[in-house]
Amino acid sequence: MNPPPVPASTSAPLRIGTRGSRLARWQADWVADRLRAAHPGLTVELIEIKTQGDRDRNSPLAAIGGTGLFTKEIQRAVVDGQVDVAVHSLKDLPTQGPDALILAAVPPREDVADALIAPIHRTLAALPAGSRIGTSSLRRRAQILFVRPDLDVTTIRGNVETRLNQALDQKIDAVILAWAGLHRLGLEGHVTQRLEPPDFLPAVGQGALGIECRRDDPTTRGLLAVLDDPDTHHAVVAERRALAELEGGCMIPMAAWARRTSADLLALDAVVFEPDGRQRIAASLQGPIDDPDALGRRVAEALRQEGAEPLLAAFRQDRR
Repeated sequence: MNPPPVPASTSAPLRIGTRGSRLARWQADWVADRLRAAHPGLTVELIEIKTQGDRDRNSPLAAIGGTGLFTKEIQRAVVDGQVDVAVHSLKDLPTQGPDALILAAVPPREDVADALIAPIHRTLAALPAGSRIGTSSLRRRAQILFVRPDLDVTTIRGNVETRLNQALDQKIDAVILAWAGLHRLGLEGHVTQRLEPPDFLPAVGQGALGIECRRDDPTTRGLLAVLDDPDTHHAVVAERRALAELEGGCMIPMAAWARRTSADLLALDAVVFEPDGRQRIAASLQGPIDDPDALGRRVAEALRQEGAEPLLAAFRQDRR
């Protein structure tokens, strides 16, 4: 089948807003290359935009606002017409965004696993008591402490390479990063242990890209449609709905993993933790793949029935 022609109205370059990190640029370049291949004649430009999370690389994420730190400025640029498209790591994208924007495409998902880099001891189980393990994620911190409450989980910030080097240079004993980001940058050879479902659940949207454009821009929406993978899109909608039902406007230590299990079914596992890992509340349900939003709502309600709400209320209170 021949690719669809580029509409005359797209003779102007399609402008993609992206963060400046090597991983963000890789992701934006990946999207740009596939758009050019799908629409011969289309000119695509990348425009770098600094976000709050990029400007403050030292403070803990929760301390400087948590949600939207790596996305709000890029979203604002799309709304204002400075760029036409935003490419995000979907796990960074808040569940509540500007009404003017739409999640137009979610390409096929990368591996959802987390990755441990522990050059000396290699595995989570082998780390001696008191070992320092670095992460910027509340979810990872809680999951680590649930399994190994004797470890010292410390906050580290920076791009993928900066955090990786904390372990490689033995400044700390280990770090945990997303497998997807390491793989995209060709750094997965440093991984000493994969932390994967069902034992170690990923962040909502982990491993997936979220591509946004203006809701009232049908031309761009049409161009982006070729990048969308329905199975991945359904899965992340279910995960994001469960998170949206529970988060109450702040970051929470929650993990979720949705995936297609048959021709017409989607499964969703979700877990909420106390930040120190002492308590873990889980729910797992299945539902029609064509109604992922409803599945997300049902899983959120199941978590509440298991006792998640008092845990989350106490967490939100501590964050005020």
